[in-house]
Amino acid sequence: MPNLKNAKKALRQAQKRTERNLLVKTAYKKAVKEVQKAVEAGSPDAAEQLRLAQKKLDKAAKRGILKKNTASRKLSRLSKKVRGAVAKK
Repeated sequence: MPNLKNAKKALRQAQKRTERNLLVKTAYKKAVKEVQKAVEAGSPDAAEQLRLAQKKLDKAAKRGILKKNTASRKLSRLSKKVRGAVAKK
C-alpha cells in the first residue's frame, strides 16, 4: 500500500483507468464474438454486426487499449469471414 500522497493518487488513477479500459476491452471482444456467431449461423445481419465490431475495435485502438495494427488485423480477418459467408449463399 502506498504511503506518499502522490503515490496514493497514482494508485486511484490507475484503478480508474484499468476499470475504464476493461469496459472498452470487453465491449470489443463481445462485438467480435457476435460477428462470429452471426457468420456461423448464416445470419443476414452479419454485415451490420461487422460494422458495430469495427466501431468498437477502432475506438479501442484510438484509446490505446489495442495497437492500431492489431485492431486492423482483427477487423480484416472478421471481414474476410463475413465475405466468405455471404459468398457461400
